Amino acid sequence: MKISLCMIVKNEEEFLEQSLRSASRYVEDLVVVDTGSTDCTKEIALKYTQKVYDFSWCNDFSAARNFSLEKASYDWILVLDADEKIIDLDIRSVQQLITANNPVVGRIKRINILSDATGERHLSERISRFFNRQFFRYEGIIHEQIVNKNGNPHQTVPLDITVKHLGYTQEVINRTDKISRNLALLEQALQEAPKDTYLLYQLGKSYYLAKNYQKAIRCFKKALSMPINFELEYIEDLVETYGYALINNANYPESLELEKFEQYYGNSADYLFLMGLIYMNNAKFLQAVGQFLRCTKNKPGKAEGINSYLPNYNLGVIYECLGQKKEAVHYYKKCRNYPAALKRLKEI
Repeated sequence: MKISLCMIVKNEEEFLEQSLRSASRYVEDLVVVDTGSTDCTKEIALKYTQKVYDFSWCNDFSAARNFSLEKASYDWILVLDADEKIIDLDIRSVQQLITANNPVVGRIKRINILSDATGERHLSERISRFFNRQFFRYEGIIHEQIVNKNGNPHQTVPLDITVKHLGYTQEVINRTDKISRNLALLEQALQEAPKDTYLLYQLGKSYYLAKNYQKAIRCFKKALSMPINFELEYIEDLVETYGYALINNANYPESLELEKFEQYYGNSADYLFLMGLIYMNNAKFLQAVGQFLRCTKNKPGKAEGINSYLPNYNLGVIYECLGQKKEAVHYYKKCRNYPAALKRLKEI
């Protein structure tokens, strides 16, 4: 396959080797653009490719991304960040997209690990990362987006590439200044486009990762006050992260407002589970039980276990709190090897 991997980096020595090693199994042309590393990032990159370039940082991610595209040997581009590792790639799926040579963007699957007061969640999402540079380029100073060079809307297709996001855990976030950098760039971008829903969403997400839930809530509320296209994928994540921010900030009565999104996301296990937590935190146990049971009958969502052990565990907690130990044991056992449920079974 004639594919170029394009990556921009800065001080990524912790995860870069894992990322490049995983990509080198599938891609011969590796392009690494360094925006000012002071650690061993460039030395690690040079072990895998001679195409390591310096780029003077100008507070514009798209400028750096587009520079990396110019250095690629091939037109078909796979974009990865240095803290993303390929764990699965179906060559046939990729080859079919290349052979068709249509102006479409492939969306790969990324698995993130998030931790907050509600526990650790493994979330999967689709992100646009595979395209032909003859048709597409990047725009936006932060959370840059792929746009069609002719200005027309473009189609996206799911692609059988899965990556694990290694740098999303709270431990890593605490050791880096990425959130501070992102917040500054997003605030700058919003000065020019104060009603941009996507930028407000990304700013809220950054505050959420920083555990500044009050500011995250303000961003999400402002975004949701704008005209919304509920068919956009990121809007569901906006709604759900808003809900978790309200829970983490103990805004339980206010979180009940998310009931109004049932008409859009009533078939989403992720939304149903969130509403179960919201009802649970508002002592509406009957409604919570109903939501968690609906989760177990739904197809898998973005979060691992969202239609299996997670709702069953919460059903166990509810019944245990209500003094109905037989029912609690029943649901804890349905969680199988989920550590929290095993712990409760030992203590009951």
